[in-house]
Amino acid sequence: MIRLNLDLGTNCSPQILCLGCHSDDIEIGCGGAVLRLAQQYPECRFHWVVFSATGVREKEARRGAELFAGARIGTSLLRDFQDGFMPYVGGEVKTVFEKKLKQLSPDLIFTHTLQDAHQDHRLISELTWNTFRDNLILEYEIPKYDGDVGQPNVFLPLAAELYETKVRHLMYAFESQHCKRWFREETFLSLMRLRGMECNAESGYAEAFYCRKIVL
Repeated sequence: MIRLNLDLGTNCSPQILCLGCHSDDIEIGCGGAVLRLAQQYPECRFHWVVFSATGVREKEARRGAELFAGARIGTSLLRDFQDGFMPYVGGEVKTVFEKKLKQLSPDLIFTHTLQDAHQDHRLISELTWNTFRDNLILEYEIPKYDGDVGQPNVFLPLAAELYETKVRHLMYAFESQHCKRWFREETFLSLMRLRGMECNAESGYAEAFYCRKIVL
């Protein structure tokens, strides 16, 4: 297995754009990576964008961003697009990308994977690639009832303190989701354990991503 350093160049304060449809997507998909990057780059800035955050879910989105990124939040953009209907207002969603996000010129982007079974997730992934043509993009995975997890090609090992913190923050930040049978500590730990096995992580745990284009 080829191992590469998670190196964002000489910039000591890299700009990292985190995109999620719903209030817990970023934290589930790349929460461990956010925690690790915050350790590696103390001066980094996370631009946190959630497209469907209304009511209690808006409060949870803010709580999740605070727990995972804290004072390193650069831009926090929470929108109120209706869950499940984003493809039908795709023009309005694209306007957010073109008017609000394109100017950020991030060093790294986290977004949904294009193979995601959720239609909102797929749209955000498509628009990420439409808008950002020359940026490093890592697509994260969300476990769900549809069973759409695939074979990612980039793995980020996580030390015990990081994957344990990720799960603890998830369970604390998103209380409204506790009624869902899949929203359990063991669900998140199981997926990270599987990915950790696949990349032979020292701790046994990792997050995994899809990278469609990379220049070495």
